[in-house]
Amino acid sequence: MTVAAVQRPPKVMRQASAEGVRLSLSGDWTLVASQHLENEGRRIVDEARRDRMVAIDLSAVSQLDTAGAWLINRARHDLARRDIAVALEHVRPEYLTLLEETHYRAFEAPARPRLNLVFALLSDLGESAVDALREFYRGVSFLGEFMASMIYVATHPQRFRFTSLVAQIELIGFRSVPIIVLINVLVGGIVAQQGIFQLLKFGASSYTVSLIGILVLRELGVLLTSIMIAGRSGSAITAELGSMKMREEIDALLVMGLSPIEVLIAPRVLGLIISLPILTFIADMAALFGGMVVSWWYGGISPVAFASLLKDAIALHTFMVGIIKAPFMALVIGLIASMDGLATKGSAESLGRQVTSSVVKSIFMVIVMDGLFAVFFASIDY
Repeated sequence: MTVAAVQRPPKVMRQASAEGVRLSLSGDWTLVASQHLENEGRRIVDEARRDRMVAIDLSAVSQLDTAGAWLINRARHDLARRDIAVALEHVRPEYLTLLEETHYRAFEAPARPRLNLVFALLSDLGESAVDALREFYRGVSFLGEFMASMIYVATHPQRFRFTSLVAQIELIGFRSVPIIVLINVLVGGIVAQQGIFQLLKFGASSYTVSLIGILVLRELGVLLTSIMIAGRSGSAITAELGSMKMREEIDALLVMGLSPIEVLIAPRVLGLIISLPILTFIADMAALFGGMVVSWWYGGISPVAFASLLKDAIALHTFMVGIIKAPFMALVIGLIASMDGLATKGSAESLGRQVTSSVVKSIFMVIVMDGLFAVFFASIDY
């Protein structure tokens, strides 16, 4: 039967000497001692802090590992900072090697400069402005690369991946129909309900139909659809491209002489451009249906009367305004999602940050573009 070796706890004994003080270390200075080891490491400093010269005797140390050597080196470092001379005595060759390899180094946090609050706010504002300009420059540059690639593909149709385009239209367009219909039916009903309640005070509840028709066809249909697609499909594009970037699949495409824009980005962006106008049309019809149901329920406007009033309230250009906006918003969503996906670094944190950034920037740019289009169409009286 094998008898386990008995562990000797680490100890520090103080002995006065003519030169200063001698600290005799004994026992097992190993990680097994755990809390005792930490306490004895601190005791080395406590026993010698009032002297000018310290000799540390390791002759009685039975075992030493990296934990014990690191604590001894930490004590030597702390004593040296107090201008106390430290010398090691009776050190075995293997212990000396261990002490040299486990050199202690203190890491002190740099002092943070104290800035004036106004200057700090102005500095943050300036950094944000510079970052925004840098992102705008990246976006314009990426748009140029995409358009150049599309021109090249247009002159070489055999390089275009029609199968990928059809797959993206199914993923982005067909599979988005249920959520788009549901959201717009609810929004159309809400707008109709509030319109009836407010206009009824003036005896003009019938004008709710005009409110729903113009608001949905010109603004809400395309805006809500674009926001939903930015959150659903834009984030998916960023995540897919970011995962490929992390696994170096995009680098593999470049090594094989293939363009990531042609292979990965073009089918997704074109799928968005084709799908979003179709989804906008479906959203318009769903919102008008929701408004018609609520108008019939709350306002007593029958479907036949609703259709007649709607015909008088809108024209073809009212419908076309929303449809014209859709491809441009799809292009912006696709470019932002692709650009942020390719900007992913090699960590899950970076991927999550880029997906979040993609969705936020896409929604922001969709709203900005909607405002610009509203100003443009108002200026040309369309």
